[in-house]
Amino acid sequence: MTKDKGPDYLIPYLRAAAVHGAGFESLLWASPGTQAARFDAFARLWGFRGKSVLDVGCGRADFLEFLIERGTPPADYVGIEAVGELADAAERRLSRAGVRSTLLRADFVREPLRMFVGADVIVFSGSLNTLPEESFYQTLRLAWDATASGLVFNFLDSPTLAAARYLHWRRPGDVLAFARGLAEDRVRTLHDYLEGDYTIEMRKKC
Repeated sequence: MTKDKGPDYLIPYLRAAAVHGAGFESLLWASPGTQAARFDAFARLWGFRGKSVLDVGCGRADFLEFLIERGTPPADYVGIEAVGELADAAERRLSRAGVRSTLLRADFVREPLRMFVGADVIVFSGSLNTLPEESFYQTLRLAWDATASGLVFNFLDSPTLAAARYLHWRRPGDVLAFARGLAEDRVRTLHDYLEGDYTIEMRKKC
C-alpha cells in the first residue's frame, strides 16, 4: 500500500484519473492503436457474438464498443471497474450500447467473488499488467473457476512495453505452463500483433 488511497496495483490508474479524468490516458494504454491490436487479438481467438462476457478491469468499456463496432456484439456484458472516473464513463457507455449490460464497481483482486456472474467467457485486457506475481496467478485461477467456458487474457512478455515501474512482465513459458495446468491442451496463443504483448485463450471441456 502506498500513501495514496488504494492498493499498489491501482495507484497508477488512480493517479492518472486524478489528472485525466475518464480520458484515454487514464487507461494506461500506450495508444489507441495498441489497444485496438489487443482487442483484435482477443476477437481472433474467441467468438464473442451472442455470448455473455465479463470484462474484468473494463475501464470505460472500450472492449464492448469494439465488439459492437465490429458487428459481433455479445448477448450480455458485465464490466468490473474499481476506478470511479472510469466506472462513470463505462456506465454512460453501457446506457447507450443497446446490449444488456451491467457495471460492477469493485476491485477484482480484493473482491474476486464479483467475477462469479455466470459469464460464458471472462476477459482481462491490460488489467493484469500492474499485478505482482501472486495476485496475477491467483486472479486467473479464480477467474477459471468463475467462467462457464473459458478465459482470454493478455500479459506483457518482455520489458519492451513494461518500461514503466508499475508494470510487470512475465515469461511466456511460465504463464503457458500455468494455463496448461488448468486447461491441459485447450490453450491457444497469439503474439504476432504487438511486440512485448502476449494473449492466451483457455477453454473448458465442452
